[in-house]
Parts: sequence; structure tokens; C-alpha cells
Amino acid sequence: MTPTTLLWLVTGCLMLQPLSTDLYLASLPGMASDFGVSPAAVQQTLSLFVFGFGTAQLVSGPLSDRYGRKPVMIAGLAVYLVSGLACALAPSLDWLVAARFVQAIGCCTAVVVARAVIRDAYSPAEGARVLAKALSLLSLAPIFGPILGGYLQVNFGWRAAFVALALAGLAVWFSALRHMKESNSQPNPDAMRLASLGRTYLAVVRTPAFWAYALPGSISYASIFVFISGTPFVLIRVLGVAPQHYGYLFAFGVCGYLGGTLICRRLLGRIGVDRVLALGTSLGLVGGLGFLGLVLAGVSHWTLVVAAQFAVMTAHGINFPCTQAGSLAPFPEKAGAAAGLFGCLVMYAALAAGMWVGSSHDGTVLPLASISATVGVILFASARVLAHHGKTV
Repeated sequence: MTPTTLLWLVTGCLMLQPLSTDLYLASLPGMASDFGVSPAAVQQTLSLFVFGFGTAQLVSGPLSDRYGRKPVMIAGLAVYLVSGLACALAPSLDWLVAARFVQAIGCCTAVVVARAVIRDAYSPAEGARVLAKALSLLSLAPIFGPILGGYLQVNFGWRAAFVALALAGLAVWFSALRHMKESNSQPNPDAMRLASLGRTYLAVVRTPAFWAYALPGSISYASIFVFISGTPFVLIRVLGVAPQHYGYLFAFGVCGYLGGTLICRRLLGRIGVDRVLALGTSLGLVGGLGFLGLVLAGVSHWTLVVAAQFAVMTAHGINFPCTQAGSLAPFPEKAGAAAGLFGCLVMYAALAAGMWVGSSHDGTVLPLASISATVGVILFASARVLAHHGKTV
């Protein structure tokens, strides 16, 4: 594949994740009303997706080490497409939650293989720059996805969002089938044997450099998932934002993510991965604590929520390319497994954040601000404590 073809294919795979979580956010309150359930119940469609996404990566990564990147990616995208249609046809919330879990398996397979392909094709430092470029393009999904989702909800109802996701999966599946070339030049025949798999993951877990990037990367994603899971109810139900306008406000916050990836790309060649990560985690701390401080001072307006989201997502845009590339750098022969474990940690951190937000909803902005500040402090501390184990890229 040419670098341009590879970039667009990786970007398409990575885009499925934010589209799957963000496109239907404006529909969550409406889904709760349609099914006659609480906000916490309907958020299972988000939390079970996250759980499935995280868990399946432990298998899909080694699968790509064993059988090659292309066949595993093609199979994962097919699962994503079919399960998206099952979501759109769901007759009950239980059916929808189950279909979302299966959809997550297909989505995570595409994402983890895309990360492994980057590790196959580039050095760690160059891989970080390519990922930053891909994530800049990827930011279009969470920017325009919620806007499209808001209008789909108003005009067609929540099922239309899942039809749109199925169509996106179809487009990426066709592109991979036609253009993808195998990048795993040395498949490991022992990659899926339980004993070998256990040794592989044990080797990754025992590597301090992996944790120096994987832990901050996971917590950084949790910091934005606080807003992904919390803002639909805070903005629409607490602060009175119309569903069709919610997408624009969420998209403005996501523009911070785009800006963060651009900052990351510009600074990586000048100051290196570790100093860029230190900058991003510091910004995340300021965003979370500033949000909480203003809420405690009596500010309760949608502009504050959007501004806080903008700051935290800018920080994540700086952090995530560094942590993805850094966590895989020590494992040229185990890139699939390392990418799977990294993705698993990321999604479990997001799952914990989403469950925390869902259970704390009390009709005010304070729980969202408190959780955002707490996660920001943990992110900052984790990067500083583990910094001496990094410096691998």
C-alpha cells in the first residue's frame, strides 16, 4: 500500500469507534423515553459496547499476529456491518444492548488491527506522527457525527443512527477488501495457543515502558468519555439544550481534539514524545480542575460544559498519539497483542468512567465536573509517576 492509501484505510477503521459512540448520543434521552427506562439503563448501550470493545481486543490482536492483518480485519468489519443492522431492527432494549456488544467486537477488531498495521509499517517515532495525522482526520467523525445524529433523531428516530453506522462499516469493509495489503510478513503460528498467548501477554505486562504510556493513555481516554457519556443528559435534560443543537455543541468540544492532534504533530519532532505527553496531561489537569472550580463558584451554563470539554479533548488529542505509539514501541514481534492489551485497558477505563457518570447523575452539573476533575488529577499523577520508565521512542 502507498502511504496515502494506508493512512486513509487506518483512518477509516479508527473512525468507526468514535462514530459508534458519538453518532447516537443525541438519541439517548429519546431512547430512554421510547423504551420507558431510566438514563442509567439506556446507557448500557454505551457501557456494554465499551466492555465488548475492550475485551475482544485481547483476542483480535493475537488473531492478527497468527493469521495476518487483512483476513482478521475483513472478518471484523463484516461483523460490524451485520450487527449494525441488528441494532437498527432491535425490538427491545435487551436486544439492542446485545447487538451493541457484538458490534463492539467487530469494531474493536478493525481498530486493533489498524494500530498493529502502523507498527508493522513504521518506526515508533514515525508511527506516532502517522497516528497523529490519522487522528486529525478521525476527529471529523466526532465533530460531524453528533450533528448528523441529532438531525437523524429529530427526523427519523434513533434507529436511523444505526443504519448510518452500518453504511459506514460497509464503506470501510469494501475499501479494505479492495485496497489492503498484508503487512504481517512473519505470522506467528503459536500466537493463539493458550500457553504462548499467556507468555506473550505476561511479557507485555512485565514491561515497564508499556505501562508508562498505556496507563496515561487509558486515563486520558476516560477523561473524554466522562463527557461522551455525561453531556447528553446534562446539556439536554439539565440545561435545556435542544437535541438538534446538542450535536453542534458536542462538535465544538471535539474541535479541541482536532487542535490537540495538530499540536501533537507539530511538537513531536521538536521536543519528543515524553515532553509532549507531559504537556497534554498538564492541560488535562487544568481543564478538569477549572471546570469543577467554576461549578463550585455557582456557574451552571452550557458554555462552561462545552469549554471544559474543549480543554479536556485538546489534552487528549495531544496525549493519545504519544501513548498509542509509545506503548507498542517495545514489541515489534508482538504488536497485535500489545495493541490489543492497550485497547483493552483504554476501554475498561472508559467503561469505569461511564458507569461512574451514569450512577452519579442527580439533575445538576456538579457530578460531571467532580468526576472530570478527579480523572484529570489521576491522569497527571500517572504520567509523572511512570515517566522514568518511558523514553523508548
